[in-house]
Amino acid sequence: MKNQQGKDLTVGPSAKLILGFAVPMLLGFLFQQFYNMVDTIVVGKCLGVEALASVGSTGAVNFMINGFCIGVCSGFAIPVAQKFGAGDYKGLRKFVANAVFLSAIFSVIMTVTVGFFCMNILQWMKTPQDIIQGAYDYIFIIFMGIPITYLYNLLAGIIRSLGDSRTPVYFLLLSSVMNVILDFFTILFLNMGVGGPAAATVVSQGISAVLCLAYMVKRYPILRMTRDERKPDLLMLKALCIMGVPMGLQYSITAIGSVVLQTAVNALGSLAVAAVSTGSKISLFFCCPFDALGGTMATFAGQNVGAGKLERVREGVWAASLIGFAYSFVSLALQFFWGRQIAFLFLDAGETAVIDQIYQFLIGNALFYCALTLVNVVRFTIQGMGFSVFAILAGVCEMAARAVVGFFLVPRYGFLPACFASPLAWVCADLFLLPAFFHCLKKLKKLLGKG
Repeated sequence: MKNQQGKDLTVGPSAKLILGFAVPMLLGFLFQQFYNMVDTIVVGKCLGVEALASVGSTGAVNFMINGFCIGVCSGFAIPVAQKFGAGDYKGLRKFVANAVFLSAIFSVIMTVTVGFFCMNILQWMKTPQDIIQGAYDYIFIIFMGIPITYLYNLLAGIIRSLGDSRTPVYFLLLSSVMNVILDFFTILFLNMGVGGPAAATVVSQGISAVLCLAYMVKRYPILRMTRDERKPDLLMLKALCIMGVPMGLQYSITAIGSVVLQTAVNALGSLAVAAVSTGSKISLFFCCPFDALGGTMATFAGQNVGAGKLERVREGVWAASLIGFAYSFVSLALQFFWGRQIAFLFLDAGETAVIDQIYQFLIGNALFYCALTLVNVVRFTIQGMGFSVFAILAGVCEMAARAVVGFFLVPRYGFLPACFASPLAWVCADLFLLPAFFHCLKKLKKLLGKG
């Protein structure tokens, strides 16, 4: 029945399954970053460096808030994957219903709260006065789209938990094309300034969410619920919160370090802000394979833990890590030789000072992509195994590393330490995650009577 309703990751060669599942996810992440980069390119080319800095200065707080949404939805999807792996479709449907209920509550509370405090957050971050209004115009619209962020990420996570990593990609492809069109339309024809690309992003993701919902209704009979299965269940709501909230907090706690770092960079002026924000956009694009491997391992580990196949979890971590290491070296070479040319997509060639700083940022990050591989593979595997609290502790390690750079190194030494803030965070997280993984594996073996 599993093969007819979704993809079973509990049988077959681990490396082949992981690669086959990760590639469609990679395309999805690339499309997401594509239309994020298009926002930046259109703003930089059409509205100038100041507008580019306005949008870029919101990156850390955007990640802190929307990262929580994404993390929570990823956590909600893990019990679905475990129930699918165990063949418990009634439990699967009840978890889906309760996840929808919780997501609706979370999205309303967060939208109202961050919308009210939006300007205060930007002021606290010492956003330069010449760009703060543009930053507000952009991020306020993004925050008003939080319910859409929840809807899309929850539905896409559920689809992936059933073993289908391809379908969300098709919908993202369509929305990416629409986002590009809407970017130009809102700026050139509606004269919306930096608010235009923000609105385009929200509308495009909303279209993807609606398409995911329509597909799920038609494609998956195992998701058709009875009235009893739709009722809130306190035990399941608790289980979802235990799984989802720590994953959301992991993103947000990690982002607190990024906010501290962004605040320090803001104090260096709008040119430094433009360099870090643009470098981050490019780096995020190159980091999509690591995100895909992480998302794959959450589903892979969830299904195999549900099926009681713990040795496959270990095999999967090894296979995914080797894939990530190989890509790390390729990515470093590409950025080393063509990093400056990539920066030309965002800025005019005459902006040599900013382009040089972007290049420094790219190389500083790319040198440590092997460490990032382990962060994503091991952390998401631990989450898929059901130990999501460890994600918070890993996030604390990352937060502390970025905070040290932001509080002490950037104010004293300037721009260069900002290029190595994320690498330091990845290394610190790995020092915690690697022993944590073997601890979790050992604990699961005892619980399942296999050790």
